Amino acid sequence: MVQIIKETQTGLLKDLANVGVVISNKPKAQGFFEAQKLGVTTQVAKSEDELISCLNQHSIDWVVLAGFMKILSPRFVRHYEGKILNIHPADTKLHQGLHAYRWAYESKRPETSITVHLVDSGIDTGPVIKQASVDLRGASSLEEVEKRGLVVEHQIYSRAIREMLTKGGS
Repeated sequence: MVQIIKETQTGLLKDLANVGVVISNKPKAQGFFEAQKLGVTTQVAKSEDELISCLNQHSIDWVVLAGFMKILSPRFVRHYEGKILNIHPADTKLHQGLHAYRWAYESKRPETSITVHLVDSGIDTGPVIKQASVDLRGASSLEEVEKRGLVVEHQIYSRAIREMLTKGGS
């Protein structure tokens, strides 16, 4: 989330997108403090109705999930159909849901993928927008796998957002 904000302010997404609001159901989330330091409005939404109300209040065109760990209801997905992006730390054909880095590490995979996809009513089943590999050879801990993956996450997510916005998906 912080990387995306920075990209809209001075990087790849500058003059193309802005972060209208950062929303969490956790008022003490570290991301809230980081977003505020970067000058972005933050808001707490404890329910899906509050989430929709907040997004409407801020006239949001796209919902970009970054660290959002709740399953969205079919009603929410229909409301923003084709306008919700998510990032998943695995190839979604091989692993959906939680603990993807742990899955890759414990499976001793030589590589994993970072996948940006549109959200549909399933869990990590929407159409893939962009995907990049993460070399895991020689990774000696789960923490090292997560660190390598995060580097790729930071590289790929803003690029995928840019692609969606510049190919008529505004």
